[in-house]
Amino acid sequence: MPDSKPLRVCIAGAGAIGCTLAARLVTSGQPVSLLARGRTLTALRENGIQLTDLDGEHRVPVSASDDCRELGEQDLLFICTKAPALVGLLPELQPLIGPETVVVPLINGVPWWYFHGLEGRFAGRRVEAVDPGGALSASLDLCHVLGCVVFITAETSAPGVVRSNNPHLMIFGEPDGRMSERLERVRVLIAAAGIEARATERIRDQLWTKIIANLSSNPLSVVTGATLEQLYGQAELKTVAGKILQETLLTAAAYGARIAFDPQTFMELGAGMGAVRTSMLQDYEQGRPLEIAAIGDAVVELAGYQGLSMPITRDILALARFRSVSGQAHCPAP
Repeated sequence: MPDSKPLRVCIAGAGAIGCTLAARLVTSGQPVSLLARGRTLTALRENGIQLTDLDGEHRVPVSASDDCRELGEQDLLFICTKAPALVGLLPELQPLIGPETVVVPLINGVPWWYFHGLEGRFAGRRVEAVDPGGALSASLDLCHVLGCVVFITAETSAPGVVRSNNPHLMIFGEPDGRMSERLERVRVLIAAAGIEARATERIRDQLWTKIIANLSSNPLSVVTGATLEQLYGQAELKTVAGKILQETLLTAAAYGARIAFDPQTFMELGAGMGAVRTSMLQDYEQGRPLEIAAIGDAVVELAGYQGLSMPITRDILALARFRSVSGQAHCPAP
């Protein structure tokens, strides 16, 4: 990433998170290109992005395209798609990636690069649930990847129209734990956009914190239709969410993760988020593929490497998968 000339920044994916990030960056004066398709591309070109967050309402014009070759090589590329789309998308992004391009995946669940940069018995291992056959690892040299965990809750009501009712936080870290120059440059860029941005030497601690939040809420929300307030606050659902949380905490501990919150505090914070529908519930309601592999199956896979079982988690994942397949079977054709 160059220090002097203006940064070329691209966001691949114009959903709730991609549009939130783009709007904040453009508002701060940082030009951004958005990779989008179909109705979303048309809406972005005609109306830009309308973001309503805790700072008010932002209406920003954006440069949008569906052609990576047209956008060209970037200095910084944020990938803001759902995990199931990665296998098809990552090879298409190659025209955006040059020798010095920093690639920041903003994707829920266990990342395909999880074992990259680690030493010991897991060095070089692949997480099959999110990188089947090594397709993702083969599509991108992992030296480009900068880890990131996104704590932003946002929802789209129409293409390019986003609402977010909670504070924005993004935490960045190198997979090998270095405090690099590119890490600090990205952190400064995001902080300047009015998003709380942190750099850490232990990005996997933050990954596990987000994984615990996702896994204890997302699949259960598909099964029940409940909001975060209900999942973590109502007695019947709180019991199930708590069991999943405990199973995931044990797996995280087996990998040496340091989680800043005790289980009770975690549940209280979740309930305090209010009537927020999880991203997986939103996807289910709109007939989109669910991130069950990244949010759930990959964690079960990691647990298995440590000789751990996650029986409650497995059952809820099975129910969520059944609802997903059943729901999609009954969706009317577009």
